[in-house]
Amino acid sequence: MLKGKKVVVAVTGSIAAYKSALIVRQLIKAGAEVKVVMTASSHDFITPLTLSTLSKNPVFSEFTSSKESGTWNNHVDLGLWADIMLVAPTTANSLSKMASGESDNFMMAVYLSAKCPVYIAPAMDLDMYKHPSTKENIEKLVSFGNVIIYPGSGELASGLEGEGRLAEPEDIIEFIERDIKSKQPLFGKKVLITAGPTHEALDPVRYIGNRSTGKMGFALAQIASEMGAEVTLVAGPVSLKTPNSSVNRIDVISAKDMFEAVTNEFSNQDVVIMAAAIADYTTLNYSDSKIKKKEGDLSISLKRTTDILAHLGENKTNQTLVGFALETNNELENAKGKMERKKLDFIILNSLNDKGAGFAGDTNKISIIDANNKVTQFELKSKFEVAADILNYLSQNH
Repeated sequence: MLKGKKVVVAVTGSIAAYKSALIVRQLIKAGAEVKVVMTASSHDFITPLTLSTLSKNPVFSEFTSSKESGTWNNHVDLGLWADIMLVAPTTANSLSKMASGESDNFMMAVYLSAKCPVYIAPAMDLDMYKHPSTKENIEKLVSFGNVIIYPGSGELASGLEGEGRLAEPEDIIEFIERDIKSKQPLFGKKVLITAGPTHEALDPVRYIGNRSTGKMGFALAQIASEMGAEVTLVAGPVSLKTPNSSVNRIDVISAKDMFEAVTNEFSNQDVVIMAAAIADYTTLNYSDSKIKKKEGDLSISLKRTTDILAHLGENKTNQTLVGFALETNNELENAKGKMERKKLDFIILNSLNDKGAGFAGDTNKISIIDANNKVTQFELKSKFEVAADILNYLSQNH
């Protein structure tokens, strides 16, 4: 959820400011780009050098970099740069200023300039946190659209026990990721995606396969996860890494394995996207030992595999079912026929006649055909961009 996000971390003058170093470090590990803003009083608790080193960016505290140079630090640009602003820790004093709009320091000017979601993590002593003015300021900030990461309970710097302790860094990061995910278009949806080829064994060392690399299916799994879905990825034999830790990956080899994995998961899914290139035929007579080379030709008898997509179409209840059609001739007619026969909600057509489409490459060119035979065409794009087009279409139409 945080990969590629631009995050401004604002640090105010609390003893809990030492945790800001851990917050910045975890944001960087999550793939975010971080810039730190500090109030003057926060320097008493943690040094700008520490936060600059961890964030790999200069730290901003004043409107000018130095009195001698007079170099201007543009608070507006910084506020507009951010995808997320996190104020952690937030003192009672800063809460009050943010609620009233009292812009007497650089951090406040950045806050008032920010157009992005702002997360506020209060940290203060028990009685300060319980004071009616603090509660009123928090309520006011929530009414502005800010998101409060409420403090935990525990031992406080004063020696008292109770609320006011800054949330732990890992809990803050998890809170932000969960909040971002909850606002994504596929949040709450369970999406199953198949990817890659299947290998149909002839003997212990040989198999029948195809040229699919799984890149399209894996791109779909990554983008679906980023769009908030709970993703199950059923992958044939490929060399690709699982898109992220939240994707539930099931590895299979043969078409039979794929059928069993998909049908076991099917009833729990909201959406199924069959992007795998599943073998249409498998061996009729598997050899337990390696088939030896002999004089003359070799004939291999094949039998039909179970048509997984057709089986799902016959047995779906409320699921949205999506298929792929890779065609070389009569593309539209063949794709429409496949969609009707297999009772799909829509089908994604790509043609081997289009340069840059098909197996192995990093690009694809698709058309989406719906149940009303409406065709939506897309230009040649990277497979990740194609995945985003498909999933945006899904979220807007199903």
